[in-house]
Amino acid sequence: MPLLEIIVFGPPLALIAAAIYFAVKGCTRSQWMTVGLVAGGYIITALVFLISLAGAHWVERAIWIGFGVLFWLFLMGLMNRRWKLLAALGVGLVLLGGAQWGFSAFQDYKKSITVPDGFNWYDYLPTPDNPLVATLDEPSTLRLSGERELPRLDGATALYPVYAAFARAVYPEDLLEDWSFARRHVGCYTTSMAYMEIVDGQRDIVFVAGPSEEQEAYAAEQGVELVYTPIGREAFVFFVNPQNPVEDVTLDELRRVYAGKITQWKELGAKGMGDILAFQRSEGSGSQTALERFVMGDTPLMAAPKENVVGDMMGIVERVSPYRNFKNAIGYSFRFYCTELLKGFDVKLLSINGVAPTKENIENGAYPLASSFYAVTRADADDRVKAFVDWITGPQGQALVEKAGYTPVSGGAQ
Repeated sequence: MPLLEIIVFGPPLALIAAAIYFAVKGCTRSQWMTVGLVAGGYIITALVFLISLAGAHWVERAIWIGFGVLFWLFLMGLMNRRWKLLAALGVGLVLLGGAQWGFSAFQDYKKSITVPDGFNWYDYLPTPDNPLVATLDEPSTLRLSGERELPRLDGATALYPVYAAFARAVYPEDLLEDWSFARRHVGCYTTSMAYMEIVDGQRDIVFVAGPSEEQEAYAAEQGVELVYTPIGREAFVFFVNPQNPVEDVTLDELRRVYAGKITQWKELGAKGMGDILAFQRSEGSGSQTALERFVMGDTPLMAAPKENVVGDMMGIVERVSPYRNFKNAIGYSFRFYCTELLKGFDVKLLSINGVAPTKENIENGAYPLASSFYAVTRADADDRVKAFVDWITGPQGQALVEKAGYTPVSGGAQ
């Protein structure tokens, strides 16, 4: 018989058998009271158990089940006049009542928090009437036509606004008016997926940061040569909760933090902040590759606990911001994404070696973690793809890089 059936039907059947036995054989008043108290306690406990199953949180279910069990034991102790036991059970009931009140208050607090809006790349689809997409002040010198011949684009989440602007300037307006066409031809499925798609021939151009060793190896295994054309520059940034007093770190300190050599904020000058909670991104993401390549170098990266590895770009910002209240956390991303594309997540960008990650410091080369992002194509790309990339590196393409909020590689718009 299943355990649940034994729990549900066993005690009532035993009580009924006891009542029948006492009725036939005769029993004292105290014996009848015993049966009644036990039956009443069981009924109360059963009701509490059933109520606890009605969609409640597991903590709340545990509290209610514990309350029912203690109340049942309290009735048994009352019948036998065991005053010390009654006192202990009474204290237990009060504590469970306090736990229930505290848990309910915590749940109400969580419901009262307004979660900031994250970045949704659909908001930047290159439809002709989308005001969020950057546009040229003049007609594009390159216009492509024919749905089947148009290059298929993909790339990093942080770069979607800029390559959506490229598509809007060059692709036919009548095709871009179709929301589903715009979504298919100008997709956004993260850096790791974009590299797989360009190697597998599913996309013609992907807009990403430099590749990881694994992504380079995959292209080599498939016999595909990739061409990396720099089209802009961006800052790789580290950020902390605004309540963290740390303002500046050195590259060496960052390297030691992510190698597991520095584990306390007091080692970086912030007393009372406790352990450093160093979040990481998933393997193959653009920001994780940037951490390994530009910060760690030959220094081994520490293995992060599973709960400290965040799969998406918004998630790592969310965990460090006040919304999650990880005051001792540190994370990393790209400047434009976490300051312009995410609205409402308040994080503090750290200066590196005394240089803040401003757009000016990216342009003049002062910020040490500024790097290029690329339009990546296959070496066997057709003439349309090559013409599109040439246009992107020309005056109009670079103007759109700047208008979209990034730093062009050509020294600014012309």
